[in-house]
Amino acid sequence: MLFFVRMAVLIVFILSGYFLGLKYSAFIEGTVLGVLCGILALLMERAFKTVSLGKILGGLSGLVTGIIFANLLLLPLRRVAPDISVVSFVLNGLLGYGGLLLGVKRGEKLTLSGLFRAFRGQDSDEHLKILDTSVIIDGRIADVCEAGFLDGVFLVPQFILQELQHIADSPDSLKRARGRRGLDILHRIQKMAHITVRITDEDFPKIKEVDSKLVALARVHDAKVITNDFNLNKVAELQGVSVLNINELANALKPVVLPGEALKVFVIKEGKEYNQGVAYLDDGTMVVVENGRRLIGKNAEVSVTSVLQTTAGRMIFSKPREEYEKEEFRAIKQT
Repeated sequence: MLFFVRMAVLIVFILSGYFLGLKYSAFIEGTVLGVLCGILALLMERAFKTVSLGKILGGLSGLVTGIIFANLLLLPLRRVAPDISVVSFVLNGLLGYGGLLLGVKRGEKLTLSGLFRAFRGQDSDEHLKILDTSVIIDGRIADVCEAGFLDGVFLVPQFILQELQHIADSPDSLKRARGRRGLDILHRIQKMAHITVRITDEDFPKIKEVDSKLVALARVHDAKVITNDFNLNKVAELQGVSVLNINELANALKPVVLPGEALKVFVIKEGKEYNQGVAYLDDGTMVVVENGRRLIGKNAEVSVTSVLQTTAGRMIFSKPREEYEKEEFRAIKQT
């Protein structure tokens, strides 16, 4: 269908050129001119597909502003030297081109909805956030929003929705459940009064990976990416995109424990090293109990010896309470 429309546009240009040339007894030149204009129109149509509306508007605004500024500078010069055509040409060219480049660059973040909001006197999209597939499926983002720690506009691109739908339609029952959970979480966030979920059709056809598309979209809108994907976090930060990592938030909210502090834990399994036991706190923090193998399957009181922060979370190293107190007593006695 699109091919026939393009051919029709080309034929209209050719016929227009032919009849215009016929009027001035130059139908061959007119036809050639019509063909060239038609081809130019089709090339412009293809070029405009890859250029956002914001860049076009920003470029035009910058060009006009640059030319106006150049002519304002030329006003006092024209009174002193009436013939300044060369200076006028150079100054208009430099400032016009400079304004065009600046307008195109700044226009990347300009959207049609943003212009409507500006005309209505509404605020622009500040603190715009983009949700990643993994963080939607994770579900904790809904609890964080419900508690009031996040608000504003959440941008959800169509390619994320398509990925969620693809997971929800998976023949694998586990994947299907995760996909449906993600759609339910998104629907739950959409119902919150202080959150605006905006679906966008913006896409980057030349970029294949979803994570790379997310980063590109965040750069265009100067938005933050909300994720719990460690690799996406690093890639986004390398490209200057701000990231809100749910896992980092969870680690930051875990209770602080200090060396010597007593904990009551249930040792559930053997550790990696010899004679170690492993327990977990209510928030999922791993507690490694030295010489705790004999305590597996039992409640035990342990004392913290050290805390290790890793990319996966926090690990607490400890010893049984009696053993720790004995070592402390020996150390005091020796001093």
